[in-house]
Amino acid sequence: MKFSAILCGCGAMSKGWLRAIASNPLLADSITIVGLVDLNRETAEKLAAEFGLEGALIGSDLSDVIAATKADLVFDIVIPAARYDIVSTALKAGCHVLSEKPMAASLAEGAALIDLAAETGRIHAVIQNRRFISGIRRLRRFVDSGAIGELTGIHCDFFLAPHFGGFREEMDNVLLLDMAIHTFDAARYVADRKPLAVYCVERNPKGSWYRHGASANAIFEFSDDIVFTYRGSWCAEGERTSWESQWRLVGSNGMLAWDGEENFKATIAGEEPGLLRGSVAVNVPGPEHDEETHGHASVIADFIAAIGTGKRPETVNSDNIRSLAMVFGAIESAKTGRRVEISA
Repeated sequence: MKFSAILCGCGAMSKGWLRAIASNPLLADSITIVGLVDLNRETAEKLAAEFGLEGALIGSDLSDVIAATKADLVFDIVIPAARYDIVSTALKAGCHVLSEKPMAASLAEGAALIDLAAETGRIHAVIQNRRFISGIRRLRRFVDSGAIGELTGIHCDFFLAPHFGGFREEMDNVLLLDMAIHTFDAARYVADRKPLAVYCVERNPKGSWYRHGASANAIFEFSDDIVFTYRGSWCAEGERTSWESQWRLVGSNGMLAWDGEENFKATIAGEEPGLLRGSVAVNVPGPEHDEETHGHASVIADFIAAIGTGKRPETVNSDNIRSLAMVFGAIESAKTGRRVEISA
């Protein structure tokens, strides 16, 4: 199938989307960018020149560009505060929508978008690209194999110090909203369980160049008595972790450690006598499906396939709202100092 698409939001993030489409021959062949929408026309023009999109219609009003191009899809790469208006406009105009994360600026807006997608018969999904990488797919496959018994805990550390400049440094709850949601979503995928509650402490540490919330420590309760803990900071100078976090999965008969990059170490209980019974190393297989490990390209391909087949995409809004609920539950807990139940 061939699809015409509008890219809404032409800042730095949009380049990753366009490179992903170009990197996958099937996507490059099936998607034509017919419109670019941005409040700053110069930004859109520069993007068009860089990626050879001179034939795309450029405008600042999404409704007008949809009407003029008769586009099938909208790729929503705007700031979170603008997401609801952009997605609702696109859905009402008959377009399928793939959004940047987070899927909405509030749970109420997220629920409204789920209802609107159902009413219009259109797909709205979210580009949770970090669950579509080899490491996360390997974690899920390994857990599902039962090699370490029943999963009981997921523990993630995230410590980096990026100096972005721009809107992130002015955001509220910057780590939880803009970055931790990746790890939260990936942990939910690896566990394959529903998030039930959270207790979170959020701070903006001394020396932070962000206005608010550059660090967070959270404990999540998942169904089936699985606990997920997250320790993170976006202003932690010095020895850093991977962007994907450092992971430790604990099971009833062993553990798996992943450094977020190339190193996996899995061990199960040994049989040595005494206080500590030792451990035995076990293999961690590669991902089962390589096509699911290419980040943005894999999410976009999953979205396009869903439109053609009617199958629900993995990151459809009705599922992804649970990852959003984890974020807003953590934010509410940090504000109130209380354990917060997650209802999505």
